[in-house]
This record gives sequence, C-alpha cells and structure tokens, in this order.
Amino acid sequence: MKLNEASWDRVARVVLGIVLFVLGLTGVASGVWMWVVYVLGVVMFATAAIGFCPIYAMLGIGTKK
Repeated sequence: MKLNEASWDRVARVVLGIVLFVLGLTGVASGVWMWVVYVLGVVMFATAAIGFCPIYAMLGIGTKK
C-alpha cells in the first residue's frame, strides 16, 4: 500500500472529521444523517491516520509528491 496523501491533505481530513463529529454531537445532523456523519468522520480519521485513500487509488490520483 503506497501512501497517496500529502500532509496538508491529512490535516484537512482530520479537520473535516472533527467537523463531522461536532455536527453529530450537537444535533445538527439527527436520525440516519447522524450516523452517516459519524461514519464519514471515522473514515476521514482513518484515512488521515494511515495516509492512504482507497478512492484516490482507484482513480489513480494522489496529493503526495
């Protein structure tokens, strides 16, 4: 598995993950949407932690030089 995320991309994913969790915790997203934002938040954190995005790999793109 080759890393395909630059450091700025990883930071952006962590920030987006935090925003998604806050949306779920504050009740902005409720019901099914709350679970959707939680799952997306976990995905953002996981991809930032490992530095690999499967969607980038499928599309043949990457932000890491």
